[in-house]
Amino acid sequence: MDPLTALLEGPKARGAFLLRSVFTPPWSLRVQDRAPVSVVTMVRGDAWILPAEGAPIRLRPGDVAAVRGPRPYTLADDPSTPVRITVGPDQRCTTADGADVTDCMSLGVRTWGEDRDRDAPAVMLSGTYQAPSEVGRWLLTAMPEVLVQEAEAGDAALVALLADEIRREKLGQQPVLDRLLDLVLVSVLRAWLAADGGSVPGWYRAQSDPVVGPALRAVHEEPARAWTVAALAAEAGVSRAGFARRFTDLVGQPPMAYLTSWRLALAADLLHAPEATVDAVARRVGYGSGFALSAAFKRAYGMSPQQYRTHGRAAGPPLHGAARSGAWPSG
Repeated sequence: MDPLTALLEGPKARGAFLLRSVFTPPWSLRVQDRAPVSVVTMVRGDAWILPAEGAPIRLRPGDVAAVRGPRPYTLADDPSTPVRITVGPDQRCTTADGADVTDCMSLGVRTWGEDRDRDAPAVMLSGTYQAPSEVGRWLLTAMPEVLVQEAEAGDAALVALLADEIRREKLGQQPVLDRLLDLVLVSVLRAWLAADGGSVPGWYRAQSDPVVGPALRAVHEEPARAWTVAALAAEAGVSRAGFARRFTDLVGQPPMAYLTSWRLALAADLLHAPEATVDAVARRVGYGSGFALSAAFKRAYGMSPQQYRTHGRAAGPPLHGAARSGAWPSG
């Protein structure tokens, strides 16, 4: 599987938290749920995202934002509005003075906020992935902390469908919501890659390079092969030294470092399959034994493959600080 496919196939929500929130300005939420990725869109009214670092980002109706955790961020009607409610990793919502308002602000099926539901000036939809395994390590590696797809570039029908379905309570409703959330996130990712801006990962841009592109495709198609820099240079038809320099310049990593990160990212995703053994995963991604994979995995992620399999959903891998889940209450 190539990284682009891995990126776009990564989102696979399982029982995601989806919510319709209604507010009257001034309003401000401090999100400290440590979720790996959340998706936010405004149905009515503007909002601002205040990331952990950087300038505030405006969200107009129809814009869709994807926010990568686990660092906290703020959603507000205005950047200057003081935080009124904090969303914690235990899915409880508290006011600035510590009062728990999780239940008293519930307005019915997956709806939460103030009591002016019908005419609230601000209506926000949010969907939160619960665990890194639902997103994919390659996505967590590549994605910037905040991505925004403007309404004009997005799929208005898809967002409207999510807004309609989020308030339904039918048999089998959760899988429908999960797949809609996946589609919305994939739409944001595709728009980001198509923009080809400075935040687009080097491996994506490098795939069109006549020297580095063939070597990348070879690594992606055959991660288990015993690759060397010389073998990759031969795939590209250039000298070893020239290939290594060009690869590092375009991708941002030396060839062998990239190969290791790709193998371990694949391994992390494969480990979540219940039937997969560490030895079997090791062979699929190019390690001679489960012991060799375990050593490399622990150096990179701070835990063994078995520990990641057992605890990864709750604690999350350390990649970009990806950590355990949480969200607004599901209503």
